[in-house]
Amino acid sequence: MATAKKTLVIVESPSKAKTIGKFLGSRYKVIASVGHVRDLPKSKLGIVLPQDLEGDSIDKKYEGKSAFDPMYINIRGKGDIIKELKKEARNASKVYLATDPDREGEAISWHLAFLLGIDIMSPCRIVFNEITAKAIKEAVKNPRPIDLNLVNAQQARRVLDRLVGYRISPLLWIKIQRGLSAGRVQSAALKIICTREEEIKSFVPEEYWNIFANFEKDKEFSAKLTERDGKKLVISNQQECDEIGSELEAGRYIVENTEEKSRLRRPFAPFTTSSLQQDAANKLNFTTRKTMMVAQQLYEGIELQGRGTIGLVSYIRTDSVRISDEARAAAKTYITEKLGDRYYGGSVYSNKKKDVQDAHEAIRPSNIEITPDEIKGQVSKDQYNLYNLIWQRFIASQMSPAEYKAVSVSIKNGRYLLRATGSKLLFDGFLKVYAVSKNKEEDKLIPELKVGEELEAKALDKEQNFTQPPQRFTEASLVKELEDKDIGRPSTYAPIVATLSDRNYITREKKYLVPTELGFIVTEMMTDYFKEIVDVDFTANMEEKLDDIEVKGVPWKSIIEDYNKILEEELEKAENEIHKIDKEPELTGDICEKCGRPMARKHGRFGDFIACTGYPECKNTKAIVEKTGVKCPSCGGDIVVKRSKKGRVFYGCSNFPKCRQAYWDKPIEKKCPKCGSLLVEKKSRGAKYECSNKECKYKE
Repeated sequence: MATAKKTLVIVESPSKAKTIGKFLGSRYKVIASVGHVRDLPKSKLGIVLPQDLEGDSIDKKYEGKSAFDPMYINIRGKGDIIKELKKEARNASKVYLATDPDREGEAISWHLAFLLGIDIMSPCRIVFNEITAKAIKEAVKNPRPIDLNLVNAQQARRVLDRLVGYRISPLLWIKIQRGLSAGRVQSAALKIICTREEEIKSFVPEEYWNIFANFEKDKEFSAKLTERDGKKLVISNQQECDEIGSELEAGRYIVENTEEKSRLRRPFAPFTTSSLQQDAANKLNFTTRKTMMVAQQLYEGIELQGRGTIGLVSYIRTDSVRISDEARAAAKTYITEKLGDRYYGGSVYSNKKKDVQDAHEAIRPSNIEITPDEIKGQVSKDQYNLYNLIWQRFIASQMSPAEYKAVSVSIKNGRYLLRATGSKLLFDGFLKVYAVSKNKEEDKLIPELKVGEELEAKALDKEQNFTQPPQRFTEASLVKELEDKDIGRPSTYAPIVATLSDRNYITREKKYLVPTELGFIVTEMMTDYFKEIVDVDFTANMEEKLDDIEVKGVPWKSIIEDYNKILEEELEKAENEIHKIDKEPELTGDICEKCGRPMARKHGRFGDFIACTGYPECKNTKAIVEKTGVKCPSCGGDIVVKRSKKGRVFYGCSNFPKCRQAYWDKPIEKKCPKCGSLLVEKKSRGAKYECSNKECKYKE
């Protein structure tokens, strides 16, 4: 008796194949393509350019091709997998392509259909937003043809990125140094980081003062001076501050107005990919790459006691904040049963972009009943922490707002007006499950005051401040900036920082991203000669056009053609005008103690260093010492800039290891008047310098 043929289901990852196989049973066989099976060649451009089709004799490889056709090949090393896929497809009664439900996944299914001879217009494609038994079985019942709009949107993005990367990068190699790269999104992101650094370097701090009057009536409270003669008051120096202080002390404080009202703090929408990356960075200290890796594990399936293998969260690459009616109903039941009716808010969230592809939901738990507590001890610490974040955010999104009693008081003193504000939490709402940063006024009520009441100030506090430069980007704030400016897409955010770091365009100082000299050089060249390519608005506009291919079916090659015209013009100009950066060694003036040749500054993968010009005969190298101009108080050596094993900047004595004097904050050539230790620079509010001795609390 012949064995009945099985239905073949092809997914991307082996772990997903294992999970789905358990749901579908013995009549199905589930195997993995292990990602892409066809792609553009790595060793060459792999795109047919218009000039390739010009002239009387056309290269045979371009016969039958048209401009901007991708020249796909089977990926090297995938031969055995492709062979197995073809064998299993021949022996199957039916083949379903079940790759990820996004552009990339649709393209992989399209390539698989090509290799396996499957009609792309036949119902061969199945998609699901979560890996649960119900979702998988429902998907199998509703196969569809391959969506060519999704495929073409992916092809357009791939071709654009290849044109930029493979045509500009070699120019960087010739003009600057080998191993560099340019990228459509990467170069725009680097420019954003470099622009911020330039703003920081050119920033000139401005002095300003705040005055607070401290009162006591039943409880202590303070009011901040805000206006003079009905206009906003900015105090720019101590003399002016003292003069105003004298006027206030001579005057009378009269309550002019009191206002009490309720205030709501509404919950956040469920996670999108980018908001998950930001929250995980801020709360869990995850890099974007780590967030996506752990989220993928939660999506593909975890073995849980009593439940078997199950995907814990919905699909993790999404721009949407929409959730299904079924998920909303499950959240309502959970909240009302566990917390009470008052805690249910039932908010409905809409996407900022009207044309955003709404096939996916927001990121949410696939089963709300699987609480973080249930999985604790059955998953890794990282998996637990990220699942807990996703679960809490989703539950909170469906809860009622937090309610506050907010009070504000205006206090008049002659020509001056002071304001005091405070609020008290009356009902926690969504805050019961989801932690957010508190405002300074929260849980700080001021006493009941009457209009016309005179108050007596216990003291005046005068606070000197300096305006602060904009902060450097962290991974989280860069992701937010890219999203706000509509550059790239969630799936591209994770590799961007890694690529910039690998190319030594940026380094990390603590959690901040700092452009290197090389990063500035590359950005300057890109800005001078590829202005459109790195322009933020131009890049954002291109993202909208790529979305139009997916949502509106705009012909993808027309967008490539328009973009390529700009690229060709800029390439021609760059090749003609850029002068190769002088490759003569940058001599330091030092002599190699090993062979007597001059020493020169060199650039390497991990930054600049000093090396002998006699290389390779002499391989003597030294680290570049950046002096602070401050002498070590212990031994008289130089305090120099150093880096820890984790890349964190600190300041230590040049006579290490004999002297181990070190500081995390930059010391200055000034001693503390209280204890004699060196002062260090601080960026905390209210103090520019602090004593380096932790036991001494001196600040100035």
